[in-house]
Amino acid sequence: MLVNVSYNNKETTRKVDEQVGKPFTLKERWTMDGIGSPKLIITETSIEIRNLLILDNNRNTCNIELRPKGIIVRFRSLLETFALVIPYYKLSLYKGEASVYSIYRDHHFIKVESDTKAVQKFFKKIITYKADNAPTSIEDL
Repeated sequence: MLVNVSYNNKETTRKVDEQVGKPFTLKERWTMDGIGSPKLIITETSIEIRNLLILDNNRNTCNIELRPKGIIVRFRSLLETFALVIPYYKLSLYKGEASVYSIYRDHHFIKVESDTKAVQKFFKKIITYKADNAPTSIEDL
């Protein structure tokens, strides 16, 4: 779900919270050692996201927020903030080239550089949190 989150809209907030859960409490954020990613440089995107990013001449960057049932990838275009809301059951993460991570949800995708240790550590945190909180599959029984 790609939404404009620039303005405080109760309906949009409700839809986002329904998909990925309410934000973590301060205590949970502290024990998890943070829930936000460092600034990520976007290298490639799907058509719909690319059409938003080419509207301005700024460097294409994004950040990721962990939520209990998914992640939110936020990026800016012009003076608007957009969010790609991805529940864990629809999230696909790939490490393609040496320093590029790909984040997929259905037909949307964003590829980001992972040139620092902090970025690699954050993606490892996403993968482990997704694995720890995934529902039990039939094969595990």
